Amino acid sequence: MTASTASSLAQTRSLLQHLWGYPDFRPPQGDVIQTLLTGQDALIILPTGGGKSLCFQLPALMQTGLTLVISPLVALMENQVQDLQQRRLPAALLHSEMASVDRKKVLWALETQQLRLLYLSPETLLSAPVWQRLCVPNLKINGLIVDEAHCVAQWGETFRPAYYRLGAVRPALLQHKPPTTRLAIAAFTATADPTTQDTIERILGLDHPHRVRLSPYRSNLFLTVQSISTPRGRRQRLIQFIGSQFRQSGLVYVRTRHDSEALAIELKQQGHATAAYHAGLAANDRRQIEQDWLKGTLQFVICTNAFGMGISKPNVRWIVHYHAPFLLSEYVQEIGRAGRDGKPAIALMLISSWLDPDDKTRWNFFQQQMRSQIQSAQKLAQAIPPHGSVASVSKQFKEGAKSLSLLYKTGTLSWLDPFHYEINRHKNNGNRNNTHNAAVNSVQPMQTYLSTKNCRWQSLLSAFGCDEEAKSFCCGHCDLCRKR
Repeated sequence: MTASTASSLAQTRSLLQHLWGYPDFRPPQGDVIQTLLTGQDALIILPTGGGKSLCFQLPALMQTGLTLVISPLVALMENQVQDLQQRRLPAALLHSEMASVDRKKVLWALETQQLRLLYLSPETLLSAPVWQRLCVPNLKINGLIVDEAHCVAQWGETFRPAYYRLGAVRPALLQHKPPTTRLAIAAFTATADPTTQDTIERILGLDHPHRVRLSPYRSNLFLTVQSISTPRGRRQRLIQFIGSQFRQSGLVYVRTRHDSEALAIELKQQGHATAAYHAGLAANDRRQIEQDWLKGTLQFVICTNAFGMGISKPNVRWIVHYHAPFLLSEYVQEIGRAGRDGKPAIALMLISSWLDPDDKTRWNFFQQQMRSQIQSAQKLAQAIPPHGSVASVSKQFKEGAKSLSLLYKTGTLSWLDPFHYEINRHKNNGNRNNTHNAAVNSVQPMQTYLSTKNCRWQSLLSAFGCDEEAKSFCCGHCDLCRKR
């Protein structure tokens, strides 16, 4: 360690103690912070509850200039910014649900360079009012943080196509800045297998990133999968399990909005303090449910994957997956809500046996839906102009932005900047079948996890590329280890 590095580390440790009250960093926080302070690109994979946000917040506060934090969910942004603002730190957020007066205040703070951290979604980043202000030459931007970076690979193709344009942000911004400007990109996530890591690096345009990866293993999380014969049996097992938890805080994950509402009605009638949570609720209703759960007014929430990221409550003792998630990354994110205080927590998943075809029907529907989306995008791609703007294509075609993302993934489209594209229809057309197969096969890791006969955590370690650690691994406390 050089003298300058030691001095910088001492300074960051002093700021950590002053602002957060922690005596020292947890490994590898110090290493990650030093990487960001040197302006190097980074890909950071730390388990849920591993202190990722501190790794980019502290360097941002130590530097003059602005750090942009790209975040997928309003709840995730609000949770972090509220904590920073309570500490009187120069941080703010922008999202589409904000009141106009609040939005204007943040834009003014951005213009007058009062901020060190600005949280926003990919879509807000690329909106005209924000982009124009970011391109002002004298606005110093130190870096771009992509939080929950697995969303780049998981959502960029269909659900959130703006993610696929993030790789064009850095070169476009640098065109408006002084020639010596450096703008680093750091991607943070808890769930990225080797393929997803490569996808994140390629789409974001990371330049020889410093990689830090810790195992997703959480010794205090007890994983259990139980087979249920009938829909009625599934409900009865859920009710029995909740009753055994002595009113401790938890979450119940379901697949659909209808499931969340139907279960919430039934359990509230039985006297449970709960509520349904899904993306179809009004923003104010979602925020109220989140706050009621955090305060303990609600013992548990029955939610879709809209509740998967960003809500941090230390004393969550249990998670139930009423239905199996389709994606293993989704599952690891969701069980990561539990046991953040380091104390034991249970993650129970209910799956149907051959007597109950419900789960198989859901899996088949999910795969067919993916096939249909890809086929529609491919058909639409033939009608899209060979070059133009995302805005004009989105206005002309209902699913135009998604089709552009698909073309980008297959290698037939290049971004001229975050708003304009160029298509070479003769390039890499053979990749379209690979795109289709990759999307459909994305559910295979979860199916492998459910059918494993070995340790549950060993299966997860293998799926996320921790091959050495997975060898002969036995957690000793999952349902399969306990059977042995």
